[in-house]
Amino acid sequence: MLSSHFRAYPLVILACLAIGSPALAEPAKPKPDFAVKTKAIDGTVTLDAAIKADAKLAENCLAEGKKWIAAQRTDAEPEYKSDPELFRNGPWTYERSYAADSEVAGRYVSILRTDYSYTGGAHPNTDIDTILWDKQLGKRISIRPFFTDLSDGSPAMQAMVKGVIAALRAEKKARGTEDDGEDYVKSMEPKLLKIGPVTLAPSTESGKSSGLTFHYAPYAVGAYAEGSYDAFVPWTALKPYLSAEGSAIFGGDLPKQDRKAE
Repeated sequence: MLSSHFRAYPLVILACLAIGSPALAEPAKPKPDFAVKTKAIDGTVTLDAAIKADAKLAENCLAEGKKWIAAQRTDAEPEYKSDPELFRNGPWTYERSYAADSEVAGRYVSILRTDYSYTGGAHPNTDIDTILWDKQLGKRISIRPFFTDLSDGSPAMQAMVKGVIAALRAEKKARGTEDDGEDYVKSMEPKLLKIGPVTLAPSTESGKSSGLTFHYAPYAVGAYAEGSYDAFVPWTALKPYLSAEGSAIFGGDLPKQDRKAE
């Protein structure tokens, strides 16, 4: 995937501790493409380089991000006026980032949209959503055209739910996380707008997608401490339900570097 993953380097960290190197500082955050700061809110919107390379896509995402920040400010400003004590640790933080996750057929760009907010509670909140951008049409689309029927409860939707649950169970097992499965399994509905944010997964076959990846923020399918989850459903499990457009873009396998639990 194009999205980054953090890795720890213990020997480097110990060496830095020994000499008091400034390398201990956290990596600098990328400069936001939009920012606003008041006594009530510290808000930013950040686009990654791949998104900024497409002017129309960048404009679309930035406009949405600015609208989101404006809505948070509208909510926060009255709170600050009525009870400044709520902001004793500083303005509430709202950060939205857009990152390209994959590009398929030189046309379909999957984007992860991550919202981070902290308003003084026990811990910050993170929300994940996705966008599928059609470069040819210059607009957002859904995955519906790639399947013959994605109506609520359709066989394709049921196959997706089955695949997601299997992937989540495998990932929880790999993490050594206790999994009773009751809550998140019950929350999985065979409905496109209920199953979870989805992207086209990258593939070992150039220009193709190996299937669908569903993304879940902390709390969505487990305790907050478990963090986020990705659930990959291979295209082969959905092959009977592909439209002609879907058959044209799916193929290959998920690259090794993108695999979670086996």
